[in-house]
Amino acid sequence: MKKNKHIKKCVIGALAILPLLTTGCKESWLDPKPLSFYTPENTYVDANGLYAAIVACERNMRHEYFGDLSPILTEMYTSDIAVHGKTDESGSLVDFDNYMIPTQSRSDAKNKMKWYWDEGFKGIKYANIVISRLDAATFKDEAERNAVLGAAYFQRAYRYYKLTHQFGDVPFLDKEITSPKLDFYSHDRWSILEQCKSDMEFAWQWVPEKVDRGKTSKAACGVLLMKIYMCLGEFDRAIEVGKEIVANNPLMTSRFTTNKTKPNTNLMHDLHSVEAKMDMSNTEGLMYVVSYPDVEGRDRIQTMRNATPYWAKGAAIMTPAGETGTAISPASADKETEIDNDFNVGRGIGTCRPTNYYQYEIWTDKEKNDLRGPNNHDSWRRMTDLYYNEPGLKSKSEWYGKHLVRPVNISVSDSVRCWFMWPHYKIFVPDPTKATDRSGGETPWYIYRSAEVYLMLGECYYWKDQPQEAANMLNVVRERAGAEPLTASEINIGAILAERARELYYEENRHVELVRIAYTYAKLGKSCEVFGGRVYKLDNISGPGGTGSNVKEMGYNFWYDWMMTHNNFFRDGVEIAYGKYRISVHHILWPIPNTAISTNTGGVINQNIGYPGAENNITPLKVGEEAPAK
Repeated sequence: MKKNKHIKKCVIGALAILPLLTTGCKESWLDPKPLSFYTPENTYVDANGLYAAIVACERNMRHEYFGDLSPILTEMYTSDIAVHGKTDESGSLVDFDNYMIPTQSRSDAKNKMKWYWDEGFKGIKYANIVISRLDAATFKDEAERNAVLGAAYFQRAYRYYKLTHQFGDVPFLDKEITSPKLDFYSHDRWSILEQCKSDMEFAWQWVPEKVDRGKTSKAACGVLLMKIYMCLGEFDRAIEVGKEIVANNPLMTSRFTTNKTKPNTNLMHDLHSVEAKMDMSNTEGLMYVVSYPDVEGRDRIQTMRNATPYWAKGAAIMTPAGETGTAISPASADKETEIDNDFNVGRGIGTCRPTNYYQYEIWTDKEKNDLRGPNNHDSWRRMTDLYYNEPGLKSKSEWYGKHLVRPVNISVSDSVRCWFMWPHYKIFVPDPTKATDRSGGETPWYIYRSAEVYLMLGECYYWKDQPQEAANMLNVVRERAGAEPLTASEINIGAILAERARELYYEENRHVELVRIAYTYAKLGKSCEVFGGRVYKLDNISGPGGTGSNVKEMGYNFWYDWMMTHNNFFRDGVEIAYGKYRISVHHILWPIPNTAISTNTGGVINQNIGYPGAENNITPLKVGEEAPAK
């Protein structure tokens, strides 16, 4: 208890003196704030003090997944698996041509792109505090020092891996900034990834395997190192690391939590339950973010609110007789029974709307027995599994207590937001503190699992043109779930992405991974078999350039081609009240926030091709290269 109090005191002190990134027109990114009693001189003096800054990084990792309209949703909306489904909201991530522009890159409930920019650099800042102050601290031995440094390297590389796939060329900060700075320059993304590779090779060597839940482990370092190796085309090295990870961290293949005694559950319920993520016998979880009582900055995951349909919308869910059909609470006698939709699936608002690709296309005859798929009614829920439970219907309507029937004349907007299937086994997180309007409670959440490592190994073999080995890796994950094995002839990038979607929904940064693959195709010049042998190039990956052109021609990058093939909303230009789902080639990368560029008066931060301001770009620096003379 005394140790925990000491750590908490260090965290409070560390956070009090950390300057916040700002974006106001009259503020620098790194305006210093008044020092608290816990100054750097008496906080960052040993491993515990430096770990306090790393705790701040871990806290920010949690914010990506937790809360209403969490940032991870923006990653999903810019991918093939989901779209923004709140059809009553203007200015949301629906019409990218009109809304995804630098001046609209604000961090609000509808768009968290700027959140990723701001919070990415906050995490980098915290990590750099540790890296810069390491030599002034005291450690019991070299191993302790290097473990702290390795954890800081992980936190910095974790942000840069995302930033270089979300925003491309970005400023690389390698040390603590202790005074206002307005002369940042963009750095070439490839040189950033090379630096991250070197850092993560060090972390892989020194960060310990056994750590507290939510802390950086050796295996987590290995996963990030694999991803960076894959970006750089070093597939043999990625395979070497991946094999070591899965040898030490096997998949969970047998039921292992108290859920195994509950009816209508299976291994997937076990694996994704709160109990599983807290169970220290869980060998599959490699890194987590955590939120539960006594955790600083705790929050609710709210997956049930974000990712289930807006079933309580009275105007959309009507009985066949034309009566309002559903309510958050049924008649009092029926609370917490089978017809209490809120109790059994959570109170959704339909923000995250899965595409047809995720709901239907990836579930073939080979997945008819897949525990992760909609054919398993224990794992997935349909609207027709819910009940008419509006209290006013009781005793006067034959429909009270009966399953929903799809309305004949449901509007496009209501069908988008109020009527779809969802993976109940993954997003149902009970909240014992709430008696109604349940949105998803406190829980650890997976960042990395061994299952993803197998899928990455399979992808490495794909890039190496070894389809049988790729199938072998994917089949480890498939067979655990009950799917039929793939053959070598069925291996292509589509099979790999489908398996990632089945396994990693609401876990992976799906947009980041699609962009990584797009860059890999362009870097290697490998023909893409799912698009008839199409070959991509790096020099026009964002399209032909020009601002406001909104190019919609296929062939420039894999991300756009894949999206227009598999995201039915953007492909079909589905229209709702506040616009049409539209994307363009250059949206592969998000716009650099205009405020980051305009307030950086002493340097040059480039804008991405296709967005206003890109005409002012200069050649980005390489990491280690000096900024141009004034």
